[in-house]
Amino acid sequence: MRTFGVEEELLIVDPSTGEPVALADRMLAVAGRPADMSHEFKLEQVEVQTAPCRDHDELLGELFAGRRIADRAARSCGARVAAIATSPLEIATSLTPDERFARMAQEFALTSREQLTCGLHVHVAVSSGEEGVAVLDRIRDWLPPFIALSANSPYWFGADTGYASYRTQAWNRWPTSGPQEPYGSAAAYRERIAAMIRTGSILDEGMAYFDARLSRRHPTVEIRIADVPLAAGDSALLAVLIRALVETASREADDGVAPLATPVAVLRLAAWRASRSGLGGDLVHPIDGVRVPAADAIQALLEHVKPALRDAGELVRTELSLAELLARGTGERAQRDAVAAGGGLAEAVKMAASHTVTRDGSWDDGARATLSFVRRG
Repeated sequence: MRTFGVEEELLIVDPSTGEPVALADRMLAVAGRPADMSHEFKLEQVEVQTAPCRDHDELLGELFAGRRIADRAARSCGARVAAIATSPLEIATSLTPDERFARMAQEFALTSREQLTCGLHVHVAVSSGEEGVAVLDRIRDWLPPFIALSANSPYWFGADTGYASYRTQAWNRWPTSGPQEPYGSAAAYRERIAAMIRTGSILDEGMAYFDARLSRRHPTVEIRIADVPLAAGDSALLAVLIRALVETASREADDGVAPLATPVAVLRLAAWRASRSGLGGDLVHPIDGVRVPAADAIQALLEHVKPALRDAGELVRTELSLAELLARGTGERAQRDAVAAGGGLAEAVKMAASHTVTRDGSWDDGARATLSFVRRG
């Protein structure tokens, strides 16, 4: 099967107040700048990366290991890391010292200053740029449900947004974010990015913040639409589904199945609906384009990728994990429950920090249910 890997962005937070703290430089220095942890746009966050993996077991083990490395470094600096996609508490963010980031901050002004969001990026191996673009053209309609499956950002800088994934709304302030029209070829993909750069509105290819894109550094497609999930087990589940989606799209291309011709305007509405409702309301059906209960849209996604999941030996576990996630809810529900229990928005952050690295927390049943599959040692 195709290898796949994950990048998770994590907030660095004060364990007492829940406020994000600008400690990325100190954390990386303490940790010795490991290959699996790096800076992000703001000093209040770090990114952890897995190695390329071959199955769910290996990936979940890598996810836990990366989160533990980051949390140990944070604890050594008097902080914690939290798998939470936006800060519930209002702060003034701190730009990571970097010439490119400084140019972005100057050009994009308030969008840059307020940009403190944490996402999940899934990389799936492809054999060539042509295969990668064929995949991108055929997965675009199936990506909005991943917003609902990962929703973990109901609060934004002191406010209850009413959204399950407000990170999606904040992220979409960047001029290139969101879905794209089909490309047709790798050459057309490259030309579209070149045309965007020629406008002078983005700095470089790295600012092609599409929902899914060809990686600049790896022979992969990179799916970037999801919030970072609270549970490491949910990150592994989404990555398995995304790998199956990529495999399904590649098979469709080989069989001459044309991409769906859904307009970008409709895909944006599907993403908005997923951002607003999460798993607690309706979603837009990936094929029919009509509003349906979230479980129906997720079931359509599952049916679409079933053959690839079965071939990978991942079908039964994925079905069970999806059913459990639909019943339990995402990090959005866990945050709201923490706030409702008393203590205000800070409690949502403290809860997230306590569950980010746990294998047996009271909320993280999804991760706990999969522990017997984790490769130990």
